[in-house]
Amino acid sequence: MRGVSSLTHQGDDPAREWPATLDVRELLDNGWRPHPFRQFLLKVHSRCNLACDYCYVYNLADQSWRTRPKIMAPRLVTAAAERIAEHAAEHRLSTIRLILHGGEPLLAGSTYLRKIVETVRAAVGPYIRVDTAVQTNGVLLDEDTLRSFRDLDVSVGLSLDGGRRANDRNRRYRNGDSSYDAVAAALDLLRSPPFRHLYSGLLCTVDLANDPAETYESLLRFEPPAIDFLLPHGTWEFPPPGRFPDAGTPYGDWLVTIFDLWYADSGRTVVRLFQEIVNLLMGGASASESVGLTPSSLVVVETDGTIEQTDSLKVVGQGAAATGLNIVDHPFDAALRHPGMIARQLGRDALSDTCVACRFGRVCGAGLYPHRYRPGAGFRNPSVYCPDLYHLIGHIRSRLVGDLRRAAR
Repeated sequence: MRGVSSLTHQGDDPAREWPATLDVRELLDNGWRPHPFRQFLLKVHSRCNLACDYCYVYNLADQSWRTRPKIMAPRLVTAAAERIAEHAAEHRLSTIRLILHGGEPLLAGSTYLRKIVETVRAAVGPYIRVDTAVQTNGVLLDEDTLRSFRDLDVSVGLSLDGGRRANDRNRRYRNGDSSYDAVAAALDLLRSPPFRHLYSGLLCTVDLANDPAETYESLLRFEPPAIDFLLPHGTWEFPPPGRFPDAGTPYGDWLVTIFDLWYADSGRTVVRLFQEIVNLLMGGASASESVGLTPSSLVVVETDGTIEQTDSLKVVGQGAAATGLNIVDHPFDAALRHPGMIARQLGRDALSDTCVACRFGRVCGAGLYPHRYRPGAGFRNPSVYCPDLYHLIGHIRSRLVGDLRRAAR
């Protein structure tokens, strides 16, 4: 297949940015085929009961949440279920993943969430497995909700940014009160014997103001099966906090501190970012969009039924995640032909020349897709976190090489 640099419309409006300039028909004519969606993220509730100041839904460039219904209506749940079933059957999928998301999904109530899960599973039928997960801030997680999730075998992930001081730096109620005690109580309940098997892990957004070692140890207190450390969303136009030109590698340094602790005692939990980088350095593939070149299989459905790309694109600007499609009028296969979806499945062909030439280009994969955006060039750029990722990957490689050499003696 020809490289995608040649697969663009000639003479297009120069204001159009990559990947809007992709010639989808030419890609298909030259043999490229999209990968089916396997992860269906339903925005079941569009509002939240916390006011996290870094939130990409409410506090960054895209403010479309203001005009969307608070909750996904039953008729749209049914339409989404039918479209998921249609897509799974068309592509002969044996397993799919359903992700209940928000906003804060628990605001929809456990009874309605149960109905959503049951509706999707009934639509796809008994021969397709629907692994289901909910990502929550945890403040509404109670025993009745967990019983319902246990009945449905729904895994539960919580967001927590460390100990009380670290978490409350950003994750507070709208009136400014601390959310830590409510989340800690939810985690204690989730870790109890009846529900422990539902616990999928913790999401932690990196804040340079928080001590990395203290943050890591605070998270380990809750015995997470896995931790995802998330870099704050930003672009070249709107860089994340502390990520300035010639600013060194502040985020890389923060993560390296935790990597060394994790590497010394990695049996305590899985840190997905580190594990994926190790896999990639050893020649494997990544299961995460944060690093590597594995094609994306995720699609988002908003509360109004619109089909969107990854919702973290909201950091780029108003409508950046939009596809112009909706689940009532369009199958998911139509979204597979959207240039933005294609760009996240092209692997190496979606990288900038700088990333292709980089020694860690295959491992880094230019980082998370939204973090590559630069006005005028679109998404064919290195990550705004490029120096940090290079430093982190180089450090991990050095540790691995050193250990392998010692083992070979």
